[in-house]
Amino acid sequence: MSGRAWADRILKKPRPRRSGLARRQMLVAWLMLLPTLAVVAVVAAWPLIQVFWMSFTNATLTSLQPPQFVGLQNYERLVRDPVWWTSVVNTIRFTLMTVIIELILGMIIALVINSQFKGRGAMRAAMLVPWAIPTVISAEMWKWMYNDIYGVINDLLVNKFHLLAHNVAFLSIPATSLPAVAAVDVWKTTPFVALLLLAGLQIIPNDIYEAATVDGASWLQRFWYVTVPLLRPAIAVALIFRTLDALRVFDVIYVMFGNQQSTVTMAIYDQNWLVNFSNVGYGSAISVFIFLIIAIFVVIYVTLIGVEVEQ
Repeated sequence: MSGRAWADRILKKPRPRRSGLARRQMLVAWLMLLPTLAVVAVVAAWPLIQVFWMSFTNATLTSLQPPQFVGLQNYERLVRDPVWWTSVVNTIRFTLMTVIIELILGMIIALVINSQFKGRGAMRAAMLVPWAIPTVISAEMWKWMYNDIYGVINDLLVNKFHLLAHNVAFLSIPATSLPAVAAVDVWKTTPFVALLLLAGLQIIPNDIYEAATVDGASWLQRFWYVTVPLLRPAIAVALIFRTLDALRVFDVIYVMFGNQQSTVTMAIYDQNWLVNFSNVGYGSAISVFIFLIIAIFVVIYVTLIGVEVEQ
């Protein structure tokens, strides 16, 4: 029997019809959630409406005059702003580098931690140490490690392993600055992704793996046709969390580079106009664009999850 055939036989089960009792229980659950959902909607909706309104004004923190409506001037200015598009490209590059690598490494770590071996509990606790360290401390620590004169990374690459002929200022060269800070984020956040995937692995029944083994499936077939399909909800949650965090990245890059244009992100550019230049109107327009970009990613993920559930 082929891998696809037995995977379909094991994983595809007829979906039971929802009874009247189940529908009533779901209705009661939604009714109990309504007060909380209403509070969340009010708390989230009011600031969002304020940001949208301010983006159509010339509001500043230094002016004593009431803000005036300027229409789409802030958005037209933003579309023609080359630094803004540089920040968009930097943010998307950072997001792709970190999310893809973190998902791959997180999957490997989760599979290892999920296996049976002595000291598994200690390893689970140890892998969370990078994630538990505050981001500012991690950024400063890696900033010293990347130093081209006395940094440990250059010492390892040049003096110990002889992979480089001379020391490299990783944080000063535009070609290596963004990958260098992406490596910091991967080091810090991969344990979080591994923890989410490990939670998904823990709920997969062993009976499915036993049935696949009896049918002659190899380790790779069991992983591809059993583990991955059943782990898709956990993978989706990990992707959503990490993508949204990466698109809003501020602290690690700001600590290591400040407002440096070669590594500026959307959040840093927005903070620069809102705080440093006190231009609330233009900063609000940037915030709206960030919101729309993040919303696009959310819609894509939710749509893919919805298609998978229907299948």
